[in-house]
Amino acid sequence: MEFDILTLKPLLPELFVLTMACLILVADLYISEARRGIVHMMAMLTLVFVAILTMRSYGGAEQATVMVMNGTFVRDQMGDILKLAIYVLMAAVFVYAKHDLRHRKLFVGEYYVLALFGMLGMMVMISAASLLSMYLGLELLALSSYALVALERDSARASESAMKYFVLGAMASGALLYGMSMIYGATGSLDLLEISMAVRDLGSDDIVLAFGLAFLVVGVAFKFGAVPFHMWLPDVYHGAPTPVTLFLAAAPKLAAFAMAIRLFDLALGDMHIHWQGMLVFLAVLSLALGNIVAIAQTNLKRMLAYSTISHVGFMLLGILAGTPAGYAASMFYAIIYAIMAAGTFGMIILLSRQGVEAENLDHFKGLNKRSPWFAAVMMFLLASLAGVPPFVGFFAKLQVLSAVVDINLTWLAVYAVIMSVIGAFYYLRVIKLMYLDAPDTDEPINAPFDLKAVLTVNGLAQLLLTFLAGPIIAACGAAFGI
Repeated sequence: MEFDILTLKPLLPELFVLTMACLILVADLYISEARRGIVHMMAMLTLVFVAILTMRSYGGAEQATVMVMNGTFVRDQMGDILKLAIYVLMAAVFVYAKHDLRHRKLFVGEYYVLALFGMLGMMVMISAASLLSMYLGLELLALSSYALVALERDSARASESAMKYFVLGAMASGALLYGMSMIYGATGSLDLLEISMAVRDLGSDDIVLAFGLAFLVVGVAFKFGAVPFHMWLPDVYHGAPTPVTLFLAAAPKLAAFAMAIRLFDLALGDMHIHWQGMLVFLAVLSLALGNIVAIAQTNLKRMLAYSTISHVGFMLLGILAGTPAGYAASMFYAIIYAIMAAGTFGMIILLSRQGVEAENLDHFKGLNKRSPWFAAVMMFLLASLAGVPPFVGFFAKLQVLSAVVDINLTWLAVYAVIMSVIGAFYYLRVIKLMYLDAPDTDEPINAPFDLKAVLTVNGLAQLLLTFLAGPIIAACGAAFGI
């Protein structure tokens, strides 16, 4: 195939991020510690310009799907929406992180370089049209994440978390790669569309395909953090520095969603009857363990880790429906959850003081007396996570439950509602501490204006997005032809 420079046009956002990450890596060598804010500004400008590049070719419901690089890379509406959401989330992550990185004396260029390379991995995963490009994107994200977790080298807890993450992540990547090799062996192709056609010819009962699918589900479940492949998630969330936990809790969930859609719907859609049963099992366990174990936690980061597991269960509900409405509902849920998760970890950073990380529930005691406004912001975030109307988290759950009911799995929807009611307890417990308990300190909350401003927007978004939910849901639906 003759190379044409126009082939690179759909890859401009990825190429720009790669170039800027390398530029920041080199520039950081010549920037003094006192002027480290330049690195932060370069990272923020990277997000602004890559968003412009993505928006310039975004065509909405009329956007055509473009395949380039010999069918290994696809540019479509679903990918562009998820990428734009990732840019917004990463901008919030960088603003939140800057304040805490300064306190920890970790305000270094490596954080931004690794985060941008991780974002590049997510972008490649989202646009992967081949098992090869998907695995490359996944490993770029994974290797960046391992290094980020170990960023605080003097912390034994962070080093232990990084080691656990690396070992378990390597096992999951191996399982995923083994599953991909079996799929390749059965179909003779790495291209997702060609795999789909081969599966149709072979039949869904082919034993090699079934084994390959099982290993793929293991790999996807690990990246989501679904039970029983969740072992890494609480330890990593707890052990990693909060700016790193913030990064891991938000944007990667969107990349994991895209990977699941590309694999299960695009490549293995004809095996829906097989992977649906596996995802039902993962969703049921994730909803139960995530919500029940979270009740016993006194550390907020671990509580939010188990909360993440329960929310992953909801994302899987939409995917297992196997319908365009289910995929759109799960996509909407993933975006809304990422916004909520970013805000809650942003609150931990806001309340942290020099040498004291506000990661325990007791640190939120009496927050209303110290700052009524930010107590309200945290309440909005927690209420939305719990799925309390009129916050947007309620409508995200409603969309997923509706998709599950539409495929006659009413019992699963009822089960999810019961688990959500149980899960509301630990969110309400934090709200009770903020409003009814006496504070342990009267120290004022000191934070930069940009952190407070972004956190305020993040909190208010839980209400504002309720009124904007229609257009967002419509855009998600259009990505799947609804």
